Amino acid sequence: MRITRIGGPTVLIEWMGWRILTDPTFDAPGRTYSFGLGTSSRKTAGPAIQLDEVGDVDIVLLSHHQHADNLDDAGRAGLSRASTVVTTVAGAKALGHPHARGLESGAKTLMIDSGRPTITVVATPCRHGPPLTRPIVGPATGFALTLEGADRPGLWVTGDTVLYGGLRRAAAGLEPDVAIVNIGAVKFPLTGPLAYTMDAAAAVELIELAAPGIVVPAHVEGWSHFTEQEEAAAAVFAGAPAAVRERIRWLPLGDPVDVM
Repeated sequence: MRITRIGGPTVLIEWMGWRILTDPTFDAPGRTYSFGLGTSSRKTAGPAIQLDEVGDVDIVLLSHHQHADNLDDAGRAGLSRASTVVTTVAGAKALGHPHARGLESGAKTLMIDSGRPTITVVATPCRHGPPLTRPIVGPATGFALTLEGADRPGLWVTGDTVLYGGLRRAAAGLEPDVAIVNIGAVKFPLTGPLAYTMDAAAAVELIELAAPGIVVPAHVEGWSHFTEQEEAAAAVFAGAPAAVRERIRWLPLGDPVDVM
């Protein structure tokens, strides 16, 4: 599996002949985006690789469509270069992509193509904020991808989520080969200490539960509302138990890395 970290939540995964892109964000930096109810964020860094350099992809795994730090204008336009988009039910309805598949948590869909192994994609739980905020922030989803014939996922993408009971239960014993874990501790001045994504300390607990072979942190830089960015998160991971610390792989931005 080859992974290229592009920036924010955007990662290109090349795996067994499949090209998979997560949460496309390709706008230039400097713009401030509204996130609703008086909240906003400024994009502070552009993508390490431009959309044209990425080219066509087979699958976009879109955790949710309603926030620009997971799908900005250039990313939305670039969905036309994806053969299939897998996202939430609400996202599939909103996007207008001819091959968008919307999944409720726990539902699955098959990626089938002659000459490549079939991939089963299962939607994993996400809660993109404190309890009872879903009507405000909207739905989100993660993704567990398992190759045909395998007994556990080869890839898990957490999506944007806080750590809560439903995620703990889904993660326990999951044991994916590779986990892309979205962190960043998203917060807004208007809502004070309330967090909308995990911080690194929560990610440590999640990693202990899921026991992935390799962990690639993402969604940790490039936006002003990410309150715990890479340096701070790396310090937390450095102090984590060895069973977690030794799994973490900080990938350089823009460079493809063979992780397994």
